[in-house]
Amino acid sequence: MSVDSRAPSEVDLMRWSEALAAIARTGLAFSDVVYERERFEEVLNVAADIRERAGSAFDSETLVGGWLESVGSGVPGYVTPKVTVGAVVGNDDGEILLVQRAESGLWLYPTGWADVGYSPAEVVVKEVREETGLIVESWTSTVYEVSVDFPDRGMRLGVEVFVAESWHGSMVFEDPDGIVEEGRFVDLGESAALLVSAPAWVREPVGVWLGGAIEPGARFEYMAKGTRPGNMTVERR
Repeated sequence: MSVDSRAPSEVDLMRWSEALAAIARTGLAFSDVVYERERFEEVLNVAADIRERAGSAFDSETLVGGWLESVGSGVPGYVTPKVTVGAVVGNDDGEILLVQRAESGLWLYPTGWADVGYSPAEVVVKEVREETGLIVESWTSTVYEVSVDFPDRGMRLGVEVFVAESWHGSMVFEDPDGIVEEGRFVDLGESAALLVSAPAWVREPVGVWLGGAIEPGARFEYMAKGTRPGNMTVERR
């Protein structure tokens, strides 16, 4: 096995620092356990040391202080570009893959946050493999985008949807995050029935795409008012 002996570049150090800081700040946003919070703060200190070594104009103490001030709570505190990637995977029978979320019971296409330091294309491969066991070899470019404003939650969500061009493997549901509990390929009629309870910003655009009435690079914009998923009012803009 060959070993890459090159010294990390400044760009490498910056990317590693940003990824570690994002992981730590997200952990702090979701955890109230003192031990866990202490460990996440330790990770922030490591990230700050890396950033300082990469040539930051700020010292590590200043960097950690700024990161701690930016920590949110819950989903708004999830440190990502606030972009979700969606994966439309089809088979030779004209069916598409839908998965069922364990917590909500909703059926969606495979989806996940585009984590800091990774491109949407890299994340979509990871999400499909983790959620279904399938390995996608190639994707189209983004087939459509969705933007959702949540004024009552102080956040905006972007969604980029890709279509799998080729894939292989068998479905295995061993999602390490426990998000998905089952899935299957379904025809257009069953997909419409399963997606009826999905958020409008998922259901409507994919329905338009499945109907073949979508222009390349199409963009769908929504506003979702309210703070609880079951009580939101969603409007297409």
